[in-house]
Amino acid sequence: MTTPDAPTRVPWASHRRRRPAVAAAVLAAVLLGTLGNVPAAHARPASPREAACPPDLAGKARCYTGQDANGAHYTMAVPADWNGSLVVHAHGGPGLGDSSDPSRSTDDLERWAVMVGEGYAWAGSAYRRGGYGARMAAADTENVRRLFAQRFGRPERTYLHGQSWGGNVAAKVAETYGRRPGAYDGVLLTNGVLGGGSRGYDYRVDLRAVYQYYCHNHPRPTEPQYPLWQGLRPDSTMTTAGLRARLQECTGYASEPEDRTGLQQRNLDDILAVTRIPERTLESHLKFATFTFRDIVTNRLGGRNPWSNRGVRYSGSHDDKALNAGVERFSADPAARRDLSYDSDLTGRVPLPVLTLHAIDDPTAFVEHEAAYRAAVRGAGRGGNLVQTFTKEAEHSSLSDSEYANSISALDTWVRSGHKPTPRSIAASCGAFDATYGGGCLYDPGFQPAPYGSRVRPRPGGLGWPAMTAAQERAWSRIDGVGIAP
Repeated sequence: MTTPDAPTRVPWASHRRRRPAVAAAVLAAVLLGTLGNVPAAHARPASPREAACPPDLAGKARCYTGQDANGAHYTMAVPADWNGSLVVHAHGGPGLGDSSDPSRSTDDLERWAVMVGEGYAWAGSAYRRGGYGARMAAADTENVRRLFAQRFGRPERTYLHGQSWGGNVAAKVAETYGRRPGAYDGVLLTNGVLGGGSRGYDYRVDLRAVYQYYCHNHPRPTEPQYPLWQGLRPDSTMTTAGLRARLQECTGYASEPEDRTGLQQRNLDDILAVTRIPERTLESHLKFATFTFRDIVTNRLGGRNPWSNRGVRYSGSHDDKALNAGVERFSADPAARRDLSYDSDLTGRVPLPVLTLHAIDDPTAFVEHEAAYRAAVRGAGRGGNLVQTFTKEAEHSSLSDSEYANSISALDTWVRSGHKPTPRSIAASCGAFDATYGGGCLYDPGFQPAPYGSRVRPRPGGLGWPAMTAAQERAWSRIDGVGIAP
């Protein structure tokens, strides 16, 4: 039996690809302390410890947990029939909190066990803290890849997988670390929040303002007032249950339509029509525009405002004139917007094959995020590296296991063969995986998402992509303290 501290021998790895143990350890220590502009601790982390696998992987893989030098908990799995390749996972959210949640990466492994079932080793970081920070999360994701290679040897091929906000993180990993030889070979982004931070949450900015115009209870007139771009005042003790109660009070969203008052129904109709947010995810979007906005503004940007709704013309309500005259307006602090953009916007300069999978009726990360990413990648001259696929599903947190297995296989085939697949060829190959997983193959090969600005009202000057050019990124990187601190 392999002991937790002994390097696992990889039978398929050639002598040319192996490194002497001392050299590998020195290189890992150097790299772990130089992660772009995100500082990392220099202390060498402990080796991964063997741990129980999720029930679906019991007897099929060996699982490991640990904590890196920055405090980020992580989980790894190596299947008994390892195909020699690794999937590095970037999770969504972000969750809120001051420390790394050890259960997050183990839960992610259970959720993405299909990757291990397909023969891939798997590694995922819980990130060093909760709260916003795409570059921080990207650095922690890169850390777990390096730790895996240090413990088990360099994989034959390494693929990034990002889900939801993790799609933004994984795309940032690819842009930041993907040019390094031997780091990554391809990227899979599923239901990704690919519009970036400076524009990707504008529909939640609008929700925060429009909700308050109709509901007047967040804050109430009798409570301390604060600008809505804060999301929530820093010292507020409001809970998610308290926010839910206010939303119910104003709109009756949790009640049957016949049990709502006339005013509740009209408020609900107007909010949904103006913001174009689905009713079933109204609460989750408002929570983000409350608690995560507070985290971004108060904890990450020092109280500065990165949001704007100046110049936005709201429409779809029963009285657009009154709405536009009465809704709270605000303009972004340019430095705050720059810092949020530098942290999370994508330049599109991805050097690797990228395959995306997105539900057409995703109620959380609207499918138009894919149009934004397509425009960014093409704007950077990298359109040949991108293939996008879409399914007739209405979920955000998870899609069909058959489609996930098919997607990682299609990406692997693309990387190995050099032949770029098409949405139609990917859809055609799914049936073989559905025979195993039975989740269904719901591809729509002919679908193309409408431009991002058709779903999310653009701010003045906000129609061009990428939202942050490579030249801007280089220039901003020279500014001391730019971005969001880890």
